[in-house]
Amino acid sequence: MDDLGEKITLRQMQIFLAAVESRSFMRAAERLSLTPPAVSMQMSRLAECLGATLFEKEGRTVQPTEVATALVPYAERMVETLKDAVLVVEALQGRIDSQVRVAMVSTARNFGPQLMQEFRKRHPEADLQISIANREGVIHALETGKADVALMGRPPGRVEVTQYQFAKHPYVLISHPDHPLARARRIRRADLVRMPFLVRESGSGTRMVHEYFFREADLPLPPAQEMDSNANIKQAVMGNMALAFISAHTIGLERQAGKLSVLKVDGMPQIRDWYVLHLKRRKPGPAAQQFVDFVRSEGPDIMRGLYGPDFGAEA
Repeated sequence: MDDLGEKITLRQMQIFLAAVESRSFMRAAERLSLTPPAVSMQMSRLAECLGATLFEKEGRTVQPTEVATALVPYAERMVETLKDAVLVVEALQGRIDSQVRVAMVSTARNFGPQLMQEFRKRHPEADLQISIANREGVIHALETGKADVALMGRPPGRVEVTQYQFAKHPYVLISHPDHPLARARRIRRADLVRMPFLVRESGSGTRMVHEYFFREADLPLPPAQEMDSNANIKQAVMGNMALAFISAHTIGLERQAGKLSVLKVDGMPQIRDWYVLHLKRRKPGPAAQQFVDFVRSEGPDIMRGLYGPDFGAEA
């Protein structure tokens, strides 16, 4: 009896209740789309596991014994619990099927909400959720299952993803409009080595562009102060504190207002790409997959509308 729970199955409980209610193995078999021998065999196995007789034949019917009658409420509880569990899963699955959890790097906040709003217009039934973090935060959200889809630049290397490029991502070098270099027609990389810079945290896409720009030319990295957001970097540059590499997609309003200048530097702008991606091992739900397909097909046109034909289109 020690391993009784391992031998008794939920299916046996379902068959048992049908037999008790119908008082016939044949009618129980019809209700459950089984054969009468299959019902009889399962009831024999259940009786053997319990070490007790459950049914007694009485003409063409079977009558539950005292043990069987005592077992009925427990069997009913087990079957009802299963039904409740199935209902919960079905309800949850319906929510998951309509759920789209998008994690985006902070730079993508300049166009990500527009993409999501256009998607919502076409799929009003979708449950859209958005989170914004730095590169490591977005990767962590994917790894821990807190995000279904990500919008980011360079895809992560430590996890396998399915990625789709949908737009160009230009990086430029910015200064205050009164900075001496703002009037220069051509700036060499070597001219920037002694200039103070503002940079994002290590590992961010913007920081990688900064370091690659100098190391590609075998130049030392210039003195730099780290800041935790593009917004803070823009404010500092507008205060004429230093120069900074930044995504061209983040400075449209500031350039239009004449508060920032884009420097004419050899090797700039540096063009990267925007991707929509998800973990390879975790297939997106129906709505999340619809979002991926939407960004792939409609993202290029939306980006062109936001940033123009040069920097908004697919590569």
